Amino acid sequence: MAFGRAKFSRSSSSSSGSLLSKLPLWVLRFLQFVFAITVIGLYAQDLRRAQGAGVYSDTKWGYAVAVGTIGAVSAMVLAWPALSMWAWGWDLVVFILFTALFGLFGKMFIHENAEGNGGITRMKNAVWIDLINMLLWLVTAIYGAVMFFFFRGSKSLHTGRANV
Repeated sequence: MAFGRAKFSRSSSSSSGSLLSKLPLWVLRFLQFVFAITVIGLYAQDLRRAQGAGVYSDTKWGYAVAVGTIGAVSAMVLAWPALSMWAWGWDLVVFILFTALFGLFGKMFIHENAEGNGGITRMKNAVWIDLINMLLWLVTAIYGAVMFFFFRGSKSLHTGRANV
């Protein structure tokens, strides 16, 4: 500490801190997991019904189940806080997948009049679950990017040995 300069650490309590600092991330990952499983359940019903009837199952519903599966597995794997700082790019990819899912089914069902049809009502509800998933993945992507770019602790430019 030469010349009275204070040394400021850019390390964050959420990357190396207490259990309480990791709780918000765990809550977000738990919600991502629960809503991804919900997506799988809502869309897989139609796939199962089509398979049972021996008719063609639309690939849009297969895409929805695949995105839900990717979201659920990713939420489980990324629940470890040390990975969240490094995996913000994957969070962004899953956000884009859920954005496409919301756009695809939102265009089909948001303006549809259910008129007592339980299947259409279920799909209208599924669209809003897709939106919730999309926003949850956006929040964790932003959190991860902030943690990565601001709190990762950088090295010197020329040698890469000194902490800056």
